[in-house]
This record gives sequence, structure tokens and C-alpha cells, in this order.
Amino acid sequence: MSAPLTQDQLKALVGRAALDHVVDGQIVGVGTGSTVNQFIDALATVKHRITGAVSSSIASTQRLQAHGIPVLDSNTVARIPVYIDGADEIDEHGYMVKGGGAALTREKIVADLADRFVCIADESKLVPVMGKFPLPVEVIPMAAAQVARRFKAAYGGDATLRANCTTDNGNVILDVRGLQITDPAGMEAEVNQWPGVVTVGIFARHRARVCLLGTAAGVKTLTFE
Repeated sequence: MSAPLTQDQLKALVGRAALDHVVDGQIVGVGTGSTVNQFIDALATVKHRITGAVSSSIASTQRLQAHGIPVLDSNTVARIPVYIDGADEIDEHGYMVKGGGAALTREKIVADLADRFVCIADESKLVPVMGKFPLPVEVIPMAAAQVARRFKAAYGGDATLRANCTTDNGNVILDVRGLQITDPAGMEAEVNQWPGVVTVGIFARHRARVCLLGTAAGVKTLTFE
């Protein structure tokens, strides 16, 4: 019997599978994180098929450029056919928690340009109810304590400042524990209205339409309509 695939091998598997969703002759949206790094490395093998990429982080931009893939400023792009990114959690409706890599705001900006979000993840990220992974929230520094108090009052969540973390936008991240995210769309809409919140890491409005899930049996494709 062969040994089970490691998490890194599963990430490589879904990273390669995502190439099937890249549209020839178009710009591709590229997310951030260890699974996306596998996708970027795979994308380099077919870079002649695309005209360039829009990236959600400085780290992804640097990796794309190192492979010779042109990175376009999002302000010069009106739309892209697909955005490919990972998730910290994803549920059976395609709603996600993202932001473990502190790039959630830029990820939402690029996702908003895209006709379709394709999530790439290993099977450990698929959950019935989100909230076990701490919910990241990007906040303006002067509002951090205020937003933390509001999470406690509104949802019973315990928000802590992520140590030694400054986002690409110059802000800080609160990680909120003790949540049961039973209404992702409602919580996203509510928290995004709080003064000082730049972005909450719930992706409900910009949910995944496809998830390529790395499993012991190979890549499983989930679709959410």
C-alpha cells in the first residue's frame, strides 16, 4: 500500500488541477498562500497561454515575476474571467474564511474583478460550519481595541491582535476565536460596516463557485451554484 499524500503533495495536486480553469489568452487572478504558490509554479509551465496576472499580494507578485509572468495593476483591468485562491475554511455552500496570510483585503479586490472564484484547498479545509479557524479582520490600527470589544458584545468572539503582522496596506489583523459562523453573508455585511474595519475575512458575497479539493483519492471538484 502506498503512503498517504502529505498536505504539501495535496496542495501541489490542486495547484496543477487549477490550470484547467485558466482561460487561454486572458488575464488570471492569483491569490496568496502556500497552496497558491503551488499554482503559481504550475502556471509558469503554461505562461504562454495567458496575457498576464492580477495579484492579491506583494509576495505573489514577486513569485509571479520571478517566473516571468507579467503582473498587471488592478486599476488597469476591468474584469478577469477567473480568480484562483486558497481558503482557511470553506463550507458546503462555497462560503469561505480567508486571511491567514493577511492578504484578505487585496484578495477581495481581485475576487471582485472576477467572473468566477475557483478555490484550491486540501480536504482539511472543508467544514460544516466555519469558525474553528480564527476569523481574520483587517482593521485600521487606532480601531483595533474598539473592534475587538464589538466582536465580544455582538458575537461573543475573542479578538486578539496578530503579533508582528502589518498588512500590505499598512494595517493590522485581529484574529477572532470562539465563533460559529452560521450566517456568513449576514456577518460579513454587518462587520464590514463597523468603523475601522477594512475587511472581514468572510467571503460570502465573493464566494467560491468551484472548489478543487485535494483528497487521498485525488482532486475532488465541488461546484456551488
